[in-house]
Amino acid sequence: MIIDRLYKRVKEVGNVCVGLDTNLERLPESFKRKFDNKTDIIFNFNKEIIDNTKDLAAIYKPQIAYYEREGIEGLMAYIMTLRYLKDNSLLSIGDIKRGDIQSTADMYAKAHFDGEFEADFITLSPYMGFDSIDPYLKYLEDGKKGIFVLVRTSNPGAKDLEYLEAKSLPIYNYVGDYLAKIGKDYMGECGYSSVGGVVGGTHTDEAKEIRARYKNMFILIPGYGAQGGTAKDCNLYLKDGNGGVVNSSRGIIYNFQKFDDGEENIGHYARMAVLDMKKALEENRG
Repeated sequence: MIIDRLYKRVKEVGNVCVGLDTNLERLPESFKRKFDNKTDIIFNFNKEIIDNTKDLAAIYKPQIAYYEREGIEGLMAYIMTLRYLKDNSLLSIGDIKRGDIQSTADMYAKAHFDGEFEADFITLSPYMGFDSIDPYLKYLEDGKKGIFVLVRTSNPGAKDLEYLEAKSLPIYNYVGDYLAKIGKDYMGECGYSSVGGVVGGTHTDEAKEIRARYKNMFILIPGYGAQGGTAKDCNLYLKDGNGGVVNSSRGIIYNFQKFDDGEENIGHYARMAVLDMKKALEENRG
């Protein structure tokens, strides 16, 4: 199953998820001049990051908004990036955060699991109702796909909704409980489900409770680095060093901006950032 592949990958190389939030405006002019169009610029930047970190990263997560912003050319780069990851036997998360009525969700599921935007995992938002998740589940039945559903996110506004209480439980626990329930039908040999959760690494007060409550939930942990999450914080959501991947985007792909020779060594400095992150996670493991 796909979750077993991810579990095994984490065991082999660690917990780093490289977020490919590629913003054309932040790329060096010297790099952009090498290519004729936006598609080639974005894809080749991603390729530079991937080629220099593929032996270190557990999984890659392109955030689709950065590609949609550039129109058709950007979406072509998104497609090419996902295909390149697949061709190199690397795992991917299409960070799309979809959440809509069933008929619309059917189309999103087909596009991102069985169409040109195909990824191994995708992110979903459940806050329109749990029936917005149902259309994706049939793609998990053969074990080849997985989902990460927003449970408790890393942004400050998470408390506007996710922390509201009903029957003495915060809403994020209702979401987590539902995912744990349906996740039992998609269990891997590793003991985790292909129905995973997104739990931000910036709010740590409830971390031990969340990990204990959802023993079989593999967690995508955003918020490391630029959003304020530390290695110590993120480790609270792991179990024996596994059971989750920790995402960093800007801190990795734009690490070159910190160095005088960075524009000529984009991939090198991305690799340095991943190595530093891996070391921090390992050294702060309880």
